[in-house]
Amino acid sequence: MEEYKEIERSIIKKYRKEIWAKFVKACKEYELINEGDKVMVCISGGKDSFLLAKCVEELQKHGGVKFDAFYVCMNPGYNDANKEMILNNAKKLNINLEMFDSDIFDVANMLNEKSPCYMCARMRRGYLYNKAKELGCNKIALGHHFDDVIETTLLSMFYGSEVKTMLPKLHSENYEGLELIRPLYLVKENNILGWVKYNNLKFINCACKFTEKVNGDINLSKRREMKELIKHLRSLNPDIDYNIFKSLDNVNLNCVLGFKKDGVYKSFMEDYDK
Repeated sequence: MEEYKEIERSIIKKYRKEIWAKFVKACKEYELINEGDKVMVCISGGKDSFLLAKCVEELQKHGGVKFDAFYVCMNPGYNDANKEMILNNAKKLNINLEMFDSDIFDVANMLNEKSPCYMCARMRRGYLYNKAKELGCNKIALGHHFDDVIETTLLSMFYGSEVKTMLPKLHSENYEGLELIRPLYLVKENNILGWVKYNNLKFINCACKFTEKVNGDINLSKRREMKELIKHLRSLNPDIDYNIFKSLDNVNLNCVLGFKKDGVYKSFMEDYDK
């Protein structure tokens, strides 16, 4: 059996419970991929986005839902080694990848030298939305996983003074008819790492040529901080991340000081004596 077929098989066999079932559950529960959709799968070159691409391919084969998928990698200024590694992995995994160029790394660094990652993320989103429109897609799939959701939630609480999370899908505010979806929403990073190790795969961790320079970037350091915190809490309570996740789906509005809906704040005092 060809190597890429063995890798595909591992998703639906070896990691059926940990990856495939979670992927399918998210797609169904949150209605992420539907009949007739045209999905642009964004590949950054890392483990998460490549796994996402293979899961989407498997869904086309076995999911019973007819949809189109396009596999796209935006080159924001990768060095030659990283670019070659991405292309080689796409070939190894039998992914029909289209790579297109941009100068985002250079521009982001020029505009915001202290925190280029924030600027890079914003600019990437615009390029990807435009590419999706060009391809006639109505959905853009990103490789964010369960751990990303938990980390983002804690970051918002600890450093943003608000309770909010990364949603499994959202409508684009600036590009009508486009949705951003996260099919790996329920898949834990540890299981993705297990899949990578099982298949002896190697992916880039961060292709940014400013990685060393931005190691002091507050956004990066705070996310690392959240990873370490969750790791510690998990050693005390193995279900801690799951409990955090479930709490976001079980908010009791009768027991909060206040909340925002569509930008409008409402205090518990408004209804206290009613």
